[in-house]
Amino acid sequence: MTSPVDILGKYWGYDSFRPMQAEIIDSVLKGHDTLGLLATGGGKSLTFQVPAMMLDGVTVVVTPLVSLMKDQVDNLRERGVDAYFLHAALTRRETALILDKCRLGYARILYLSPEKLQSPRFAAEISQLPVSLIVVDEAHCISQWGYDFRPSYLKIAELRGKFPQAPVLALTASATPEVARDICERLEFRKGAQTFRLTFNRQNLSYVVRNCENKDAELVHILRRVEGCGVVYVRSRKRSALIAEMLSNSGISAEFYHAGLSPEEKNARQNRWKTDVTRIMVATTAFGMGIDKPDVRIVVHVDPPSSLEEYYQEAGRAGRDGKPSYAVALVNGSVDKATLSRRLTAAFPPKDYMRSLYGKLCVSMNIAMGEGYQRLCEINLEKFCGAWSLQPQAAVSALKLLSQSGYIEYVEEVSTRSRLMVIMTRNELYDLRLNPECERVFQFILRNYTGIFADYEHISESLIASSLDLTERTVYENLLLLGRLGVIHYVPRSSTPYVMFLQSRQPDGDIRFPQNVYEFRKIQMKKRIDAMRRFLFDDSRCRSLSLLEYFGEEDAGSCGRCDVCRSSRNRSRVDPQKLRDAVCGALASHPHGLAAGDIAAFLGANPERITGIVRSLADENRIIISSEGICSLAV
Repeated sequence: MTSPVDILGKYWGYDSFRPMQAEIIDSVLKGHDTLGLLATGGGKSLTFQVPAMMLDGVTVVVTPLVSLMKDQVDNLRERGVDAYFLHAALTRRETALILDKCRLGYARILYLSPEKLQSPRFAAEISQLPVSLIVVDEAHCISQWGYDFRPSYLKIAELRGKFPQAPVLALTASATPEVARDICERLEFRKGAQTFRLTFNRQNLSYVVRNCENKDAELVHILRRVEGCGVVYVRSRKRSALIAEMLSNSGISAEFYHAGLSPEEKNARQNRWKTDVTRIMVATTAFGMGIDKPDVRIVVHVDPPSSLEEYYQEAGRAGRDGKPSYAVALVNGSVDKATLSRRLTAAFPPKDYMRSLYGKLCVSMNIAMGEGYQRLCEINLEKFCGAWSLQPQAAVSALKLLSQSGYIEYVEEVSTRSRLMVIMTRNELYDLRLNPECERVFQFILRNYTGIFADYEHISESLIASSLDLTERTVYENLLLLGRLGVIHYVPRSSTPYVMFLQSRQPDGDIRFPQNVYEFRKIQMKKRIDAMRRFLFDDSRCRSLSLLEYFGEEDAGSCGRCDVCRSSRNRSRVDPQKLRDAVCGALASHPHGLAAGDIAAFLGANPERITGIVRSLADENRIIISSEGICSLAV
């Protein structure tokens, strides 16, 4: 009989599992409901992909990460695994074709976005599938205690009711004990359910917090000292581009990445980074999910995350190969403390503001009172906010709270590549007469996309245009013509948020925000922000210990690797006066001056301690600090 290890070797080329993977797979194959708590990089995907190849029927995977499901499906198909995905941005024709493949046994794994479960019609269709396993990825989204609650996840319990014989596997990389218990309750785990928790302790990862007034200069300094590739996380698209440009101008190979890029550009930049053509990726949170690059040596947060769950997931992308790596957070005390406080206010706008926004949304989508149920609408957020003079961040927060209150389903952004399928029969094609330009485009498609008679194939208008020496606009117009003639079904690429109305339009005054959505979640977010603030600004506690205790590992000890532990060791070893004299000596040997970080590197001392000494010497007028942060001895 084929074993999990046999499947692992055949499709993925590995001869052994990572810690806890085999135990989770064994539990699933025995039919137990299972909760897997595996840190980022722990290999969650294999815990359901391997059983999917051993069980009869189809494994259904519910995940909110549309871009990740597309990447995983592409990777699985390359390995010979029949996998498909469904989300609300697909056409009705595409959805029907995929469901037919699942019914007929041509699919092993089916990825679903959670909003698909909101549709009664889809719920009836999926009940006809031979489902053998239900997987809930990013399972913390089902818990109102969690940092990313999504009401659509509550429908998963109804899904399992349609397939009582199928076990449920819930997976997440970051969950407190409170959230873990809530996951099991909301998914109605049955008797005999098992939980597997891999320690959150990353012994090869050093957590460092750097207090600095000039984050750009400190970032350049750090990246010059640490070899290897890395990721720099920021909170805005504009900032990602500016910092990438600054690093490039400083001689550090860097590119930026955010959700607004086209799918082709995202793939190109990601591939350059993965193949080490680009050393540093400056990115928003859109980058990283499902990126399995083991040799990331450093992850830097220029802007503070809003929760330790987010921070742990993003920082955990460093050092997956087990080698020493760094997770560095750059903070400016007064500025970043205020930033964290403002995020709480921005995330929970006044209720009257949200009611007003709901009415403006309905007007923009031409939805009359009492209409709009189950209507799916694209929303250009920039145009919407501009038309109504709305601040984008507050508008997004309002849309999310309207989602959590059950009025709409707001999906921030789905980037889809262009795709098409030939719908005219081969016999009809013989009689087809096209203009010469359209004929060239169609013949190129027939020669280069051989599967288009049976399924949708992704295409690249730019590739077609360059190959035929045409403009992209010309290719696009001829594809539209082929669609109008009934030759193909063409779905152009898009990258836009969308809204699904879960109820018919209500009067603005009737919109209610339940206490567990607004007041309760505001309190929970404040607790998470307070925990993030303590982690960043409490220099008396081991960083790793603070993280582990937050995730419920109470008996952990100090790590000895973070900046707090190293600083404590240095204080006990070095006489303060000798260190002050050493700083002056270093500056005496460098008449053109040194930055505080360079002094620390020159002396092999703790950077935070050297910064404090430099400021003290400056207060005593023994050294001078220039506007660029360069220190020199006072004359």
